[in-house]
Amino acid sequence: MEDVKAPTSSSYRDYLISSLKDYEHAAAYIAVMLELDEEGYDPMVFSSALEEVVEAREQLNDFSPLAQLHHQKLAQILTQTGGKEILALIEFLDALGYRIAVVAKDEEKSSSSD
Repeated sequence: MEDVKAPTSSSYRDYLISSLKDYEHAAAYIAVMLELDEEGYDPMVFSSALEEVVEAREQLNDFSPLAQLHHQKLAQILTQTGGKEILALIEFLDALGYRIAVVAKDEEKSSSSD
């Protein structure tokens, strides 16, 4: 019987960043990180996911100065508040019977990385 090697942490991260270059995949990844589950919402996991998506966009040379500015503002808010505002919004929408959906804004972009 052959030994099966599990991917190393760095190769998994490389795979993840590569997969996040697809806009639809990145949107789904962000959406999952925003969902409430039995453990609730984890702002650190969400923040980490955003950093991974940003890294993928930077590798695509598709991270505008405006996006950078908004990223810096959001990172500062998440650092200061721990994402309490985001959690409050998610919980409120959940109580109303809704959830946040994140979708790729431009169909052309979602297929450009194929």
